[in-house]
Amino acid sequence: MHNSNTSKKMKLQWFLLFLISFVEAQKETYIIHMDRTDMPRAFDDHFQWYDSSLKSVSDSAQMLYSYNTVVHGFSTRLTVEEAKLIEKQEGILAVIPEVKYELHTTRTPEFLGLGKSVSFFPESEKVGGVIVGVLDTGVWPELESFNDAGLGPVPPSWKGECEVGKNFNSSNCNRKLIGARYFSRGYEAAFGAIDESQESKSPRDDDGHGTHTSTTAAGSPATGASLFGFAAGTARGMAAEARVATYKVCWLGGCFGSDILAAIDKAVEDGVDVLSLSLGGSSPDYYRDNVAIGAFSAAAQGVFVSCSAGNSGPSSGSLSNVAPWITTVGAGTLDRDFPTYVTLGNGKKFIGESLYSGKPLSESLIPIVYASEASNSSSGSLCLTSTLNPAKVAGKIVVCDRGGNSRIQKGVVVKDAGGVGMILANTDTYGEEQLADAHLLPTAAVGQKAGDAIKNYISSDANPTATISSSTTRLGVKPSPVVAAFSSRGPNFLTPQILKPDLIAPGVNILAGWIGGATPAGSDSDKRHVPFNIISGTSMSCPHISGLAALLKAAHPDWSPAAIRSALMTTAYSTYKNGEAIQDISKGLPSTPFGIGAGHVNPMAALDPGLVYDTTTNDYFAFLCALNYTSLEIKVITKKDFTCSGNKYRLEDLNYPSFAVPLETPSIRGDENAAPTTIKYTRTLTNKGTPSTYKATVTSKSPSVKIVVEPQTLSFAEANEQKSYTVTFIASPMPSGTESFARLEWSDGKHIVGSPIAFTWT
Repeated sequence: MHNSNTSKKMKLQWFLLFLISFVEAQKETYIIHMDRTDMPRAFDDHFQWYDSSLKSVSDSAQMLYSYNTVVHGFSTRLTVEEAKLIEKQEGILAVIPEVKYELHTTRTPEFLGLGKSVSFFPESEKVGGVIVGVLDTGVWPELESFNDAGLGPVPPSWKGECEVGKNFNSSNCNRKLIGARYFSRGYEAAFGAIDESQESKSPRDDDGHGTHTSTTAAGSPATGASLFGFAAGTARGMAAEARVATYKVCWLGGCFGSDILAAIDKAVEDGVDVLSLSLGGSSPDYYRDNVAIGAFSAAAQGVFVSCSAGNSGPSSGSLSNVAPWITTVGAGTLDRDFPTYVTLGNGKKFIGESLYSGKPLSESLIPIVYASEASNSSSGSLCLTSTLNPAKVAGKIVVCDRGGNSRIQKGVVVKDAGGVGMILANTDTYGEEQLADAHLLPTAAVGQKAGDAIKNYISSDANPTATISSSTTRLGVKPSPVVAAFSSRGPNFLTPQILKPDLIAPGVNILAGWIGGATPAGSDSDKRHVPFNIISGTSMSCPHISGLAALLKAAHPDWSPAAIRSALMTTAYSTYKNGEAIQDISKGLPSTPFGIGAGHVNPMAALDPGLVYDTTTNDYFAFLCALNYTSLEIKVITKKDFTCSGNKYRLEDLNYPSFAVPLETPSIRGDENAAPTTIKYTRTLTNKGTPSTYKATVTSKSPSVKIVVEPQTLSFAEANEQKSYTVTFIASPMPSGTESFARLEWSDGKHIVGSPIAFTWT
């Protein structure tokens, strides 16, 4: 009888454990946005209220974070039913499910002109008062790029700290790296406890991405920097004297919204001046986008927020981070590459790129094979894991098509199958873009045209052969910059009246700090360890803008985040010195504002823009009203009570430095006689220079649209004086899908305040 009772108890315990596990498996993380002003009098503080609200729907749920600065509320794990129950409570503004975000993964200062005229830039003491917060994978503090030699005391405005954890202690911070925190509760709620044999539960960077972005933004000068001798020189961040605070929010399984929001909340409380986020996801409505929500309050408190545009180009409408209070950054190239040459058996030569530094191939020709002919897989040309036949690959150079897996991994697959070299060939998606990688075997990455020619040679020759030369570093490459194929493109499908990206910055083959624990190739087969690495992505272009914003903040401490963004945009250039448009590498055609926004950043000009388009919090309220958001939805974003009055709110009137004009195609086919569409946009310029008179000029490639600027002259008698103008667009009907572009410039003979204009018919 005793054994029988014991057996029943064990079964009951197992059943209860199963039931608990089942219930937990049904839960997901939610961010609960609360109305602080609605707290019942029965509670002494907001945390007590949050806890009571949570316990009223779940006895077992625990708070992951409470949020107090950029949002008010908390995050927790709930079932769908529990989430619905808590949403009905008084004081609850919104219950938003967790969103997973992904990372958007030297010579740059010289390319941007930062090494030419030091007198133009703010004094180092002023730059040293600016703090750049980086949300990423953490930091490797031992790098020379975090040396604090020559820096003064930590700014008195700083309220942050150096958190202690595995492989990280308080002594890892100094006068350069002044703060380091980590946020893992949301990640662990979804994935379970962090495996500390694989990654450090601390601010320590085990990936490299965060160290690369933070040193790009504000790394101290590090002499003798290179990757295996490539790109040799002094590596320095855009704002080399600025302070760095790092917030680790990304782990092996990704970056989670509850962690990101907690980091933004804490960073603003700590006292950062600039926030840099090289990550993104989809673009939901602003009141359901945690990054947009956190960034709004950060910007309202004077913090400049820059985010990467995404690496989903060249597809149309592939952008992340499109909120108008975020500066959205696309990627372009430098005037530096790492050429290697492919010589075919027929004597033809093609140029490619590579950062391979090991034993080179001999100059004698070697058999070459196209991967699709050495695989039984339907996707054999991509060199995916275990798809190559060693009998057909051994001792040969293998041509692999780009896409499907990482570029370096393709080389690992070739090497494992016995191949001795790889030619990485672009397909139509990537055009002529060439990215350099630290490959593990002799490799040449070639554009689509060269790739097609090489494959045609292989198919037409009975015994095709080739060889690959060693790589070098080449400077002064022209044309440069060009828009990277991977850089996400507009239009902005969420709000078509706001042109995104805002601008582009260097994001291809960027040398910056790396970590001792990760290899440059990011592969288990790679045993190399380096203090600097060369990688590409809008993740790399974003911190360039973050660092440049820090310089502008130091030079103009009273400027708002919108004024700084305007200065960067209106002084950007969209043409080369010969007057030709910046090229888009994906198709070899001129770029458009949907690829480059206002153009490529020009820091020298941005320091003295003449005029700026400033945007206030009230302007953003009007923008949200124009989107027909409810008072509740507006409060989720802004934390403020705001009721849209009877005024006519128009998206066209947001004081933005660029113009996006969506137009409707007549619904009746062949209705060429349909009346033109007339749309009016209003803008206000603020004088940041001396008294001057500016005249407007419009250049247009759109004969179907008449553009009228009124008035055509604006005179400013004093600093910070504001003048408004209107632009009227009178557009004839065009077929759906048509795109056209123009440019508006205000000039006083010294300054040019430029704005791109994009038209789309749908």
